[in-house]
Amino acid sequence: MTTIDIPEGSLFGLDNLPYGVFSTPGTQPRVGVRVGDSVVDLAVALGDDVFARPSLNAFMAQGYDRWVSVRARISELVRGEVPAEAVFPVSEVELHLPVEVADYVDFYASEHHASNLGRLFRPDAEPLMPNWKYLPVGYHGRSGTVVVSGTDIVRPCGQRKAPDEAAPSFGESRRLDIEAELGFIVGVPSALGSGVRTEDFARHVFGAVLVNDWSARDIQAWEYVPLGPNLGKSFATSISPWVVPLLALEAARVPTPEQSPEPLPYLRESSPWGLDIELSVLWNGQEVSRPPYREMYWSPAQMLAHMTVNGASSRTGDLYASGTISGPEKNQRGAFIELTWGGKEPIEVNGESRTFLLDGDEVAITATAPGSEGRIGFGEVRGRILPATEAKR
Repeated sequence: MTTIDIPEGSLFGLDNLPYGVFSTPGTQPRVGVRVGDSVVDLAVALGDDVFARPSLNAFMAQGYDRWVSVRARISELVRGEVPAEAVFPVSEVELHLPVEVADYVDFYASEHHASNLGRLFRPDAEPLMPNWKYLPVGYHGRSGTVVVSGTDIVRPCGQRKAPDEAAPSFGESRRLDIEAELGFIVGVPSALGSGVRTEDFARHVFGAVLVNDWSARDIQAWEYVPLGPNLGKSFATSISPWVVPLLALEAARVPTPEQSPEPLPYLRESSPWGLDIELSVLWNGQEVSRPPYREMYWSPAQMLAHMTVNGASSRTGDLYASGTISGPEKNQRGAFIELTWGGKEPIEVNGESRTFLLDGDEVAITATAPGSEGRIGFGEVRGRILPATEAKR
């Protein structure tokens, strides 16, 4: 048996206990929990084969009461002694995609982001479309291209047409961008023909991850009318390997910004699920933005209610993301298209004037939130851009 030392000020203390999937050399991926700078193998520590599987899905499907009881048991265990063979230094394990992603939906829940893009794309019109304050706008993405942090991102190719070009051409994206987001993972599904009420959010959603929804802005701009994003988004979406349980985020709950007009009844919340989460975006190691999640207009409970109100089923492993997180200040914008105002206002990154991503660039997004005993962390979502592999045409 052994004890686990949690360094003072650790973002992974007993008030966090995020879940992930890990492996060590010569072993199969299985579920672990991060405690300080260690990973605890839950199949060994708890003697339960549900944690010997290569994803969190089977555990998440067991439901809210099970989530509560396992969290309490883990907390009790790591306060005392843990089987020595269950504990590994986090620096010595490989982290994997934590869930089998069933469906992926991306929302557009930041009023600041939506307004900025409206001003960029429609300078002579109202920044927000007429529906924006009545419902959480979203699009259905591609679950098969959701990848874990650390996966290299190949620059996408597709059709693009600049405003001064007479016709589109095919080639690599010249305006490759990021979107700093928060993602939510469904644990308990809902049946086809039913919906999830806002007050039932916490009994369906297991936890949260960081998301980078990589975006090819030139491909997106040419394709998105009239049906919205497709190839400009579907090539890759990165998520962090640690899933912070919703149970760990109670101390981070705050009201959402004032919602006016009042949402329709199915979107109303008696106890809003705004979250005081602070993100940091690093471009080649330099912090360029600090997006505040507390500024998001629509809450994750409202997003899930809207996603299912038409009777669409939800499944264990569904991932839905907030859309770009942006605040009112320039240094709080969560996408480079906003940060550089469409490329017209370059920023300095390590002494260079930059707008969009170049091959070899690396972006890392981290986040922290208030916990019950201090701040808790989400780890990071990181990706590096590789040159395009252009298809032959």
